[in-house]
Amino acid sequence: MLFFTIWPLFALICLGFLLARRGFPDAGFWPAAERINYFILFPALLVSSLADAPLRDPEILRLGGAAIVTILVASALLALARRARGTPAARFGPALQGLIRFNTYLGLAITTSLAGSTGVERAAVYLAVAVPLVNVLSIMALTGGNAGIGGLVRTVLRNPLILACLAGMALALSGIGLPGGTGRFLSLVGQGSLPLGLLCVGAALQPRALRQDIVTLAGNGALRLLAMPLLAAGVALLFGLEGPAALVLVVFSAMPTAPTAYVLTRQLGGDGTLMAGLVTFQTLAAVLTIPVVLTLLGHG
Repeated sequence: MLFFTIWPLFALICLGFLLARRGFPDAGFWPAAERINYFILFPALLVSSLADAPLRDPEILRLGGAAIVTILVASALLALARRARGTPAARFGPALQGLIRFNTYLGLAITTSLAGSTGVERAAVYLAVAVPLVNVLSIMALTGGNAGIGGLVRTVLRNPLILACLAGMALALSGIGLPGGTGRFLSLVGQGSLPLGLLCVGAALQPRALRQDIVTLAGNGALRLLAMPLLAAGVALLFGLEGPAALVLVVFSAMPTAPTAYVLTRQLGGDGTLMAGLVTFQTLAAVLTIPVVLTLLGHG
């Protein structure tokens, strides 16, 4: 059942890859589609999901804490391994992003398929905590820890997903919600986000990047797709998470790394070829690992 739930999502990724390689509708469509999704459609989905979320629920607080612990523990372990090997920032940045960043569109699509609206609410809370944290850690890794506080804050606050999470949480905590049909409007806008996002993920895949560093790609992929969900399952037990909250923590920890990591890597002078390889390898491997991991961990 899990396989039949997930395969249509990966079929959308494959469709996006095929359409982009065929040049349909044209080369300029995919960057524009990614931008409208990143700046408008997906933020609308996050605001509408968070506006009525029960943020004062103790389980929600435990989920946020578990997300932070999972990401920080994984980052600390990789940093210790880096010390032993002396990896430069240009390569450590992609490696860390390969470990802690996640494909938001795929994660939310799987959560929606498995847990419905309750899962979406929990996932939005997870994103509100995890997205700012992984962005800060990624920038620090790529710059060797030399990024100024002001620069970090500006970069984080320019992220539309973070701004959407802050707006949605403010609406939920204030009790205002989304009055006057605003919720319905944002829900309609956000409905196109996940299918378009998955198509864009496929369009961004770069198979040529798999020709180099295959050992590194496989090792990092195993850590991301196998070790991270195991760590998340342990943290979920430690924090007493059950049901949709535990599912969200494990699902997002089992996702391949985010395609946007390639853009950040290029902007900050990291190894773009390595990052493109990590994104492509993990996305392809996740077709097999996600159903297996979720089934073994009892979320299938």
